[in-house]
Amino acid sequence: MVTRSTIAALALALAAVLTAPVSVRAQSASDAKPTEQKTPGDKREGVNRRIDEIAEVGRLLSGPAANPECVWLGRRVLNRLWADDLDTAFRHLDLYDRFGCPGGHIQATFRCLVRQGDTDPKAPDVLNTRIHGCWINPSQQPSTPSTTAQSPEAGPAGTTTR
Repeated sequence: MVTRSTIAALALALAAVLTAPVSVRAQSASDAKPTEQKTPGDKREGVNRRIDEIAEVGRLLSGPAANPECVWLGRRVLNRLWADDLDTAFRHLDLYDRFGCPGGHIQATFRCLVRQGDTDPKAPDVLNTRIHGCWINPSQQPSTPSTTAQSPEAGPAGTTTR
C-alpha cells in the first residue's frame, strides 16, 4: 500500500527532476551570451562630458542659443532629425520653442550637419561631436574636403581644355 509519505517523496523527486533541466538551460544560455553592462562610472563620465560641453557652449556663445535648456533640447532635436525620426524631432522642437530658444539656430546647425556628410552608424559619438561643433559654429566647413565632379571639359588639374 502507498502511504502519504511515499506520495510526498515521489512528488518532491518529480519536482526536482522537472526543475533541473530548466536551471541547466538557464546557465548554459547565460554562459553562451555574456552581456556587457555599463558600470556606473561609465554613465557618470557621459553625464560629466555633456555637462562640460553645455558649459563650453555657454562660454563661447551668447544669447538664448547658449542657454543650457536650449542646448540640451536642440541636441535632441538634431539627433532625431538626423535619424529621420521626424515625429519625435517635432515634439522636441515644440519644447525647444516653448523655452524661447531660437529656431534659426536649429536650422543653421542642421545645415552644418548635412554639409558634413554621413556618419558611421557604429560610432554614435561622431554624430554627437559634430552636433556640438556645429552648435557652437554653424558656419563651419566640413572637416573632410568634398570631392566635386569634374566637368567633361576639364583637364586633370581642373583647367579647361578648350
